[in-house]
Amino acid sequence: MIEKMKFLSITGPKADIDRVVNTYLSKYEIHLENALSELTTVQNLTPFLEINPYKEALNTANLFCEELNSFATDTVKAETAQAAAQTMDVETALDTIRRIQTDYQDLNKKRSDLENQLTTVDESLRVIRPFRNLDFDISSILKFRFIRFRFGRIGKEYYQKFERYIYDNLDTIFIKCDEDDQYIWGMYFVPEPESQKVKAVYSSMHFEKIYMPDSYEGTAREAFEQLAQKRSLILSDFNTVSQKRNDFLISHCREILAAQAAIARLSGNFDIRKLAACTKGKGENDIFYILCGWMTEKDAHSFQTDIKDDSKIFCIIDGEDDEHIQPETHQQPPTKLKNPKLFKPFEMYINMYGLPAYNEMDPTWFVAITYSFIFGAMFGDAGQGLLLFIGGFLLYKFKHIALAGIISCAGVFSTIFGILFGSFFGFENLFPALWLRPMNNMMTVPFIGKLNTVFIVAIGFGMGLILLCMVFNIINAWKAHDTEHIWFDTNSVAGLVFYGSATVSIALILTGHTLPGGILLFIMFGIPLILIFFKEPLTALVEKKSEVMPKEKGMFIVQGLFEMFEVLLSYFSNTLSFVRIGAFAVSHAAMMEVVLMLAGFESGHLNWIVVILGNLFVSGMEGLIVGIQVLRLEYYEMFSRFYKGTGRKFEPFRPTK
Repeated sequence: MIEKMKFLSITGPKADIDRVVNTYLSKYEIHLENALSELTTVQNLTPFLEINPYKEALNTANLFCEELNSFATDTVKAETAQAAAQTMDVETALDTIRRIQTDYQDLNKKRSDLENQLTTVDESLRVIRPFRNLDFDISSILKFRFIRFRFGRIGKEYYQKFERYIYDNLDTIFIKCDEDDQYIWGMYFVPEPESQKVKAVYSSMHFEKIYMPDSYEGTAREAFEQLAQKRSLILSDFNTVSQKRNDFLISHCREILAAQAAIARLSGNFDIRKLAACTKGKGENDIFYILCGWMTEKDAHSFQTDIKDDSKIFCIIDGEDDEHIQPETHQQPPTKLKNPKLFKPFEMYINMYGLPAYNEMDPTWFVAITYSFIFGAMFGDAGQGLLLFIGGFLLYKFKHIALAGIISCAGVFSTIFGILFGSFFGFENLFPALWLRPMNNMMTVPFIGKLNTVFIVAIGFGMGLILLCMVFNIINAWKAHDTEHIWFDTNSVAGLVFYGSATVSIALILTGHTLPGGILLFIMFGIPLILIFFKEPLTALVEKKSEVMPKEKGMFIVQGLFEMFEVLLSYFSNTLSFVRIGAFAVSHAAMMEVVLMLAGFESGHLNWIVVILGNLFVSGMEGLIVGIQVLRLEYYEMFSRFYKGTGRKFEPFRPTK
């Protein structure tokens, strides 16, 4: 169901807004609206402009909390809820964050300096690592005056060509230092006069130059070992400082979390100012705030009772004197769903499609019942149904997964239909079917012949659901005062009479009864179709509009004929769509029959491993397919007839849960 909402306008002295939020609004859930947008008829309103003084402190506290979560143990994290629940006044919270930030910055600066040193050393190691086998003094090489040199790397395929065809005819020495699957690292020497020509040759071989800084001492190996040792020392210092920083945050964990919670509450209060408006009172310095928002009817009355003795706050609840008067707001009331725990998981499907509008019916209970029932009929097996029920229940209880709750409810109906079908993990000889066996039970249908009984029952059940959805559509349209969708639409009273007449006629034919006379059939079928054909002119006539018939009447008739064809086709296709219920009931029994056949059931020597694996496979694969198919029926065959899902979510500025 959708909780009934009340629109509140709360006002009081501007300086008193924090007290009101902390004392009263923090105890209730209120969906705030922008007061300037809502109170457009009120003159001389100004925005409540103040800079949030807690924003910087909150960002710092949040940074500390993120750091704590990144390395804290489960024991430390368990203290979060307790610490956040501690009450801390604003001055203490701000002083705590400032004090901790000062000490933290010193440790963090040391850590950052060491991190920069590590980066520098790592870069030096990266450059010299491929040349560490070079047994020459690096600093001496870098001081050569008459011999040019280059450090770099060359692709293996180019190096092989260079070595085979060019190297012996070129005035250069190439010293190979290292290699991997793709490259060979090394350096080449060349006399000064030949440097440009040799450089061009190396470039043609895709030689990539590597810059070698003059900071290295000794041979390449000695320089590499010195850098590696230096890195080890810096890394040790870095880890020590990091551990000190982490230990510092852990030692102040409770203070940080309590301060963060206190500052977050105060910062949230300042965020409310963005939605508030200000107006002047009688005195020159009298300025009052105005807050607008939605509360549930229960909370609104409790709130009004709570503030009745407070002379500094005044609250108006729109429509309180006359419940039939809608509040004059620019937005429809937000939607807050309230359903029993059994139906709560199915709200996930409603949210996926779209929340119901405030004046629309909440279909959660309808989805919960029909989804579970149809799933059970399509997946009728007592054993597998019990597994779904138990597994889904445990996951929902301990992990709070909404889909698991849906699976658990569906498993109950799967078990029930398994008993009705006489199926237990695919075995159909353990107990007799209380109703029928989907694969074997047939019935004779006039004009068609023999047809599986579950197909006929599925179509009949689907026709009943379609009629019920039409009733829901009429109720929703009545609430919205939508004349067309009450009387003349495909799913209105006219559509209900037509489709209901078709349902009754089919039932009469199947049971061997004769149809009513021609005049009655015309009333049952002809008049509703005429009303649907002329729905727009008839709606205009009822609503007393000046223009009843459209100007281009020829186009209106042609368009109406095509729409009528589409209407009749949709009635037919939507009805046949429910055949899938019976089809999956039969296919499930057939798949389990194949599993038992593969397990050697007919020979009398059962392979229980095949039975277990087959049941798991069928439960997983067909359970997923059936779940999707049932959801398709809900969305396309049922929701499309009565449900729009155009509501907006009720979002309190500070949830009380």
